[in-house]
Amino acid sequence: MSNWHPDADMAEKIKYECRMISDLLCKKNESYGDSACSPIQIFSKLDADEAICARIDDKLSRIANPGLNGDTEDTLFDLIGYLVLLKIARKDRVAGKTKEMDLNGVGC
Repeated sequence: MSNWHPDADMAEKIKYECRMISDLLCKKNESYGDSACSPIQIFSKLDADEAICARIDDKLSRIANPGLNGDTEDTLFDLIGYLVLLKIARKDRVAGKTKEMDLNGVGC
């Protein structure tokens, strides 16, 4: 199925939405680099898990305040994306695959 359709079965709808999230995350990762799971920590010293959780809190606050509407629909996609990234960051941490950057001498 290339487009979401209200008459499609639930499995196809789920696959479609998951592909949309996957495409969004891959596009953002290409644009921003792996900044969510490997933050450069110039201003913020939060590790990947904590930084992603802070972003999730921001998205939840945005949804809670004005609610979900046409102007905040992208926030729902962002929230789902950050939850996926949090799963990845936590698995990377457990597997010992998080990257630490040496930023000695880096100033603001």
